[in-house]
Amino acid sequence: MSDRPFHLLLLSVSAGNGHVRAAQALAATAAQHWPGCTVTHVDAMDHVAASFRKLYTDGYLGLVNRAPELWAYLHDRADATPHAAASQRLRRGIERLSAAPLLREIRRQRPDAIVCTHFLPAELLMREQARGRSTCPVWLQVTDYDLHNMWIVPGLAGYFAANEEVAFRMRARGLPAGRVYVTGIPVMPAFAAPDDPALARAACVQALGLDPARRVLLMASGGAGTGDLPSMARRALALEGPDFQLVAVAGRNAQAHAALQALAREHPQRLRAIGFTAEMHRLMAAADLVVTKPGGLTVSECLALGRPMLLAAPIPGQEEHNATHLMEEGAAWLAWDAIGLDYKLARLMAAPALLEAMAARSRALGRPQAARGVLQRVLGPAPEAAA
Repeated sequence: MSDRPFHLLLLSVSAGNGHVRAAQALAATAAQHWPGCTVTHVDAMDHVAASFRKLYTDGYLGLVNRAPELWAYLHDRADATPHAAASQRLRRGIERLSAAPLLREIRRQRPDAIVCTHFLPAELLMREQARGRSTCPVWLQVTDYDLHNMWIVPGLAGYFAANEEVAFRMRARGLPAGRVYVTGIPVMPAFAAPDDPALARAACVQALGLDPARRVLLMASGGAGTGDLPSMARRALALEGPDFQLVAVAGRNAQAHAALQALAREHPQRLRAIGFTAEMHRLMAAADLVVTKPGGLTVSECLALGRPMLLAAPIPGQEEHNATHLMEEGAAWLAWDAIGLDYKLARLMAAPALLEAMAARSRALGRPQAARGVLQRVLGPAPEAAA
């Protein structure tokens, strides 16, 4: 028996931010509730051939931003292609050749358990286990509100689903029912739902220096069809009727941040321009409505805080399915283009009762403790729960 601490390895893929953020949420939650466990987070793209990394990350982003119709075709085609098809075997062969350094890194880490927040490392490890080269239990966390064929990786220790429908689809596609768990999508501990949302909102509004008497609109993204974030903000400020204050988050886009700062000088009492921030949980908690793209992690954070959403220009495939789920459940509206965004924004900001109803549905769907649920399956009860 080894005296070393239990070692949990988290494997993500930086094709988009959601898979990485899910792994970060698991790492932060483990540090908070399982302090005796050693946790290592590895981005698989740091341990693959440079050419493969560029194709996998830049290629994905290029397709969804510049050729969304092509991405939609490839997404649907891959979803309908059996795993045993020649094209899928070729894809997995290329991945194995390109990711040999990743397998060496995993062996070097000597983990006691592995959680993958992307299907790529899970597929590689499935093959290692099938050939008897690894016995470490591997778990897979799906990070959207729909299930694509790529996530069907047989032979793993367990599978974590965002909701009951995703779990149903897992079982329908052949994964063992006893290994499928509905946990939600992991979010950082800061997004845990407050006991009193109204008090939490008031505290966040005060901490951010916003006007407590006016509604708060949070814009966190632009996209194809709806325009860039500065143009979205300018149109929102020009809407007639509802009075609100706008917080626009440009993230690491320095050009967009500069344009928003210039616009804020024209509207000093109505617009707050923010670049990269670690305070997104406070901004969301303060918001009466969040305008965002429907990425799996972003909407899970909104749901965890019980925030209504106006979803903008979803990426074909996974984001469209996320949007459909949220609209069916009454937590969000969807705008496909700039005109639709302006129209629906004006309607929602003028209807506080509707926003509150959407917020209630969002709270009902939220799973702020998803990361704990995942880790309890993988690590067992947290020490404080076992005491």
